[in-house]
Amino acid sequence: MDRCCTVIGVSEQQRRVFRIVLWINVFMFLLEAVAGILSYSTALLADSVDMLGDAIVYGFSLYVIGRGAIWQARAATLKGIIMAAFGVGVLAQVIIKVLQGLVPAAEVMGVIGALALTANVFCLILLWRHHGDDINMRSAWVCSRNDVIGNAGVLLAAVGVSLTGSAWPDIAIGLLVAAVFCR
Repeated sequence: MDRCCTVIGVSEQQRRVFRIVLWINVFMFLLEAVAGILSYSTALLADSVDMLGDAIVYGFSLYVIGRGAIWQARAATLKGIIMAAFGVGVLAQVIIKVLQGLVPAAEVMGVIGALALTANVFCLILLWRHHGDDINMRSAWVCSRNDVIGNAGVLLAAVGVSLTGSAWPDIAIGLLVAAVFCR
């Protein structure tokens, strides 16, 4: 059997890390999606979609653990496609928000953004040990690193909305997060 189809030995520790980060991301997706919708926050909604994308990615990553390089490359490609699709979805939400003129609740953005940042820093720490193991672990680590950056953006947007009373800081950060997805 060639290397692309050979199941290679992988530690149970990698599986356990993926399970933990998967469930953290599922929980945070649900929390941020509800908070983003209720508070009219593009940045929170964009970050929630990112959490959903990560949960899908981590689930698929669990599936390809121990499989050959071709499966791991397919997983990395799928992760990129999912992130680009979510970026397009966030852009659509921004257009709707601009047309309706909604201003998000800065307090909700700040609290939920801080919770999401804490969750993603924890995931990043868990993945750090394994980020050099293979392409699968590396791409999961990159997703978490991008999440931490996105969470910092949500917090900046919350401060901007609070100071200006305008939706534009939220929209700007939401668009930046979407641009990261599309990249």
